[in-house]
Amino acid sequence: MVSGLFKLALASLLAGSLLSLFGITPRAVLDSMGMTAEDLQNGIVAAFAWAAPRMLMGAVVILPVWMVAYLLMPPRG
Repeated sequence: MVSGLFKLALASLLAGSLLSLFGITPRAVLDSMGMTAEDLQNGIVAAFAWAAPRMLMGAVVILPVWMVAYLLMPPRG
């Protein structure tokens, strides 16, 4: 898992470096979409506020079902 995260971080660094060579900045991308950093932050907060209660309610159902299924699986090896 650490190897995968390292590869992801390295790929992101290389992509960001390539984009900066062409003068593409986060602010320029937001400006081209007609957004501000505050709009982006508000959208992320709103998405989290919408998703968090639904994820918790789903976990109330899914986790016990998963635990029972895991306990009833035949032993491995």
